Amino acid sequence: MDRAQILLVGLPLFLLCTDLIHLFTPPPPKHPHHPPPPPHHHHHHKQPQLGADETLEAPTQKPVVGGIGLGSTVKIDFCSSCSYRGNAVTMKRMLETQFPGIDVVLANYPPSLPKRAVAKLVPVFQIGVVGIVLGGEQIFPMLGIRTPPWYYSLRANKFGTIASTWLLGNALQSFLQSSGAFEVYCDDELVFSKLREGRFPGEIELKDIVGRRLANSDISHTLP
Repeated sequence: MDRAQILLVGLPLFLLCTDLIHLFTPPPPKHPHHPPPPPHHHHHHKQPQLGADETLEAPTQKPVVGGIGLGSTVKIDFCSSCSYRGNAVTMKRMLETQFPGIDVVLANYPPSLPKRAVAKLVPVFQIGVVGIVLGGEQIFPMLGIRTPPWYYSLRANKFGTIASTWLLGNALQSFLQSSGAFEVYCDDELVFSKLREGRFPGEIELKDIVGRRLANSDISHTLP
């Protein structure tokens, strides 16, 4: 083979190998981020001396003012392979602005187990096709199989077959790894589901949904 043929064969093989490495390499563990504790300020107050005619008043407790969403958690599970991260980050910032003190968590929503299993088999199929196209004349006799007629059709256009297998395989793998989900949970309760509604929530819509959920939660906590 000349240099052009070696380049056309080597490039898809190199890309297939890198896809395989990224697919089967586990992601590094995420270290939990602990925010630093707030600094403690020590205030020294002088006790005023009470005169004989002054009466001692009972101290009044000032109400503690906290964020509207203090103590509540909103979790957004989205399809990371569908480029939904931008929408999730936008919703996260909006909720943190509208409900101070709320904890918004973003997480990936994985596809179903059968789709994940098939997605892992796609690179194996790609490498198998490339191997057969390049070395089928030696592989079939070693397996004791007569060379099938369709092999000669693939070998006649080996570079087109390799490129088509790589492109179509990557497209199929991307489809199998996508879930199309954008699920919003407020305190572990599902409040919006893209899989069920078939659309994304609007910012005002999601703000109203979370606001009603937080209001109902506050009412239930105040009831005896």
